Amino acid sequence: MGRKDASTIKLPVDQYRKQIGKQDYKKTKPILRATKLKAEARKTAIGIKEVGLVLAAILALLLAFYACFYLRLSTDVDPDLEPDED
Repeated sequence: MGRKDASTIKLPVDQYRKQIGKQDYKKTKPILRATKLKAEARKTAIGIKEVGLVLAAILALLLAFYACFYLRLSTDVDPDLEPDED
């Protein structure tokens, strides 16, 4: 009977360690969640570089389109034609 009584009674040091472990786990759980959310946000978020590259590509296409029309319209005008004289 002495063994049963001894096994059920825990030392105060063990109880203290268990209590501290529970508190530490409670503290780290929200911190871990926040860290995971930040990592996911970084992976899925569009960065400034990507936005800049898309805008630069659109700008380059618009400039090329404008240059094509400018060159086409500037070469269509014949210098031999005289202005209307009344």
